[in-house]
Amino acid sequence: MVFFQSTIVIFTDMIKKHYNVIGVMSGTSLDGIDLVYVTFTLNDIWEFTTGYSETYVYPDKWKLQLSNLTDMSIKDLKVLDKSYTVFLADKINTFIRDNNLVDVDFIASHGHTALHQPDLGLTYQIGNLPEISKILNKIVVCDFRTQDVTLGGQGAPLVPVGDKLLFSNYDYCINLGGFANISSEFSGNRIAYDICPVNIVLNYYVSQLGELFDDKGAIAKSGNVHQELLSKLNSLKFYEKSHPKSLGLEWVKENVFSLINKYNIDTKDILRTFIEHITDQITKEINQTKKSSVLITGGGAYNTFLISKIREKTKHKISIPNSTIIEFKEAIIFGFLGVLKLRNEVNSLASVTGAKFNHSSGVVYRI
Repeated sequence: MVFFQSTIVIFTDMIKKHYNVIGVMSGTSLDGIDLVYVTFTLNDIWEFTTGYSETYVYPDKWKLQLSNLTDMSIKDLKVLDKSYTVFLADKINTFIRDNNLVDVDFIASHGHTALHQPDLGLTYQIGNLPEISKILNKIVVCDFRTQDVTLGGQGAPLVPVGDKLLFSNYDYCINLGGFANISSEFSGNRIAYDICPVNIVLNYYVSQLGELFDDKGAIAKSGNVHQELLSKLNSLKFYEKSHPKSLGLEWVKENVFSLINKYNIDTKDILRTFIEHITDQITKEINQTKKSSVLITGGGAYNTFLISKIREKTKHKISIPNSTIIEFKEAIIFGFLGVLKLRNEVNSLASVTGAKFNHSSGVVYRI
């Protein structure tokens, strides 16, 4: 009963038409922590303008710890959660100080996904402890996924609400981050789901060559497609499922890494084969319609080889926006989810996540 009471509180001091927000996102690709200062304005429709933005790259210590979260016990995760919350708050404070930000209504933070097994009723994002509001001395809206999973949903993806209200001029919105996810409108309902892994796999294998990422896809471009591996990747059972559906690191370790590692092939060939796999899966989804517009964001938008292969396999208009939207779209939208939460408006769609009903998700920590 207490759980549902927290979802119907109306924060009357936050029902207005203009919000200055810091959106915070840490994705599964471990690129770093994305922070963006964004202003949302409600006229006839929601509009936004972005100000300062910054990505804080994870130190090696944190990158190692975050890459091994699925191997940790719940007890150890809770200990790490405390230190990560402090670490995250420090980065947010640095962002505020370095950019002299005075007018901040609140901070909306995704945290970092430690476990995501919605079919078992489990999702856990570290960095969402109440201490974060105390350290920052500001209102913080966070932990957006837990309530949706409790209501029978996947807890993901949540970004489609922002696609629907902020980027409605595109037929498809695709984010190429740790995973590729897609969002579109069908018969008046927003439908969205994870398509396949992207950078969570590409970055893992390119790290074996001492690189953080494959710049513009140059290493993958130099490799050859391993047809047997490609066929088995494309045959993974996840791709036969209908939406709602979502992916996590656990699934990648069990189904993708274990499969690829059975083959003794060069890293460049692994990367080339996986690029082919990604483009096969993405174009299989978007080619169900004709003459559509596609917005592509996320770190994968900079992988020009990947984008060229997508363009080869579709007749749709592929749009790559400016660098702020490419890199910070998810942080922008999580800021927007915070706005909707404080207005007690829907920020999680049942048509997307499979929850029992639309709802306003997230936890609010007030000063």
